[in-house]
Amino acid sequence: MKTSKFHPLPIKTFETLATNHSLHCVSIYLPMHKKGKEQNEHLAQETLKKCIKDANKSLQKHNLSNSEITTYLKPIEKLISNVELWRNPSEGLAIFLDKKGFNYYTLPIPFTAKTEVASSFYLTPLLPLYEEEEQYYLLELSQDYVKLYEASKFGLTNLHIKSLAPDTLEKAIGFDFKQKMLQFRSGQDAFSAGSFHGHGEGKDDDKKEILAFLKIIDKAVNKAIKDKKAPLVIASTNNVFNSYQQINSYPNLYNINCKGDPEFKNKTKLHKASLKLIKPYFETSKKLQLSQFQELYHTPKVSYQLNEIIPAAISGKIETLFVDKSSDEFGLYNTENGKLLLGTKKEIKNSSLANLAAVQTFLNKGNVYVIDPTEMPVKGRTLNAIFRY
Repeated sequence: MKTSKFHPLPIKTFETLATNHSLHCVSIYLPMHKKGKEQNEHLAQETLKKCIKDANKSLQKHNLSNSEITTYLKPIEKLISNVELWRNPSEGLAIFLDKKGFNYYTLPIPFTAKTEVASSFYLTPLLPLYEEEEQYYLLELSQDYVKLYEASKFGLTNLHIKSLAPDTLEKAIGFDFKQKMLQFRSGQDAFSAGSFHGHGEGKDDDKKEILAFLKIIDKAVNKAIKDKKAPLVIASTNNVFNSYQQINSYPNLYNINCKGDPEFKNKTKLHKASLKLIKPYFETSKKLQLSQFQELYHTPKVSYQLNEIIPAAISGKIETLFVDKSSDEFGLYNTENGKLLLGTKKEIKNSSLANLAAVQTFLNKGNVYVIDPTEMPVKGRTLNAIFRY
């Protein structure tokens, strides 16, 4: 999976964080409190102070001296007095510190405050940023304006389709288009029924030319989009949309039009309108995954057992993983002999098994849903998995 330039945390950054393995990896998540009253009271900064104290206590168990801990946590301490950071807050703040360096990210997720110290970074709270269902494509289409975007809840990235096909009907048809345009009634859409004066053969030719133009666009769209699983949303007039549906060959064309003339629509409004339109599709996708788990419940294709899920996640066997956002399991997994040692709580030598399974599933291009306990297919279990094979 790739991320658009608008994504708040590029996939390469996540992968770099995921491959960091060293002692004393500190991960901190906290809400940034955007409301005026909360900002005036410096609630986010106070939460960060508490998280630093928690990290300090955990590091003391690793036999580090007070001076070593103070020096180690100093980069995080400096954030408290970083005025610019708190002046224009995002929803949440994610902080990562190890002996190799220090990084922090303001992100559009209202994190629950959490501090983890382990041999790798705790990254599960970041995974909702990359849910597959958030990716779609948006095609703005009219007779004299064509643009294709890679889209997500974070923004639109222009894929510059004009490098693959003419972006206007005039360019596709040629000089004859200008002569035909003189026949249009003032203010009418070239795609609408009865737009031309006259009847019969000329009108049929016009329709054929329009459909020929749309076929060129369809071919370019399929060439530009590599991931054919993501839905394609059309933003156009209804007449254009209906015509495009006739010639479309893209395997996942969304069946509802994002109505309007895209050439004159504010891009921010267009983005919001397309997100609102596509939301039911995404909700359906998640429900289908949950239903699939129930359908496969009595088969070897699903599991809620940690000793099956952990090695499956590492080997890339998991297609979809459901993670209970309110619970966790701790332990150690030996990749050499395949043995899983469970602990009753977080200790110096063990780590979050839920985080291990979630991150490995994601890195192996599986779907990960971090959800409420009431949504879990098998209640009372931290992890539920659907296997690829």
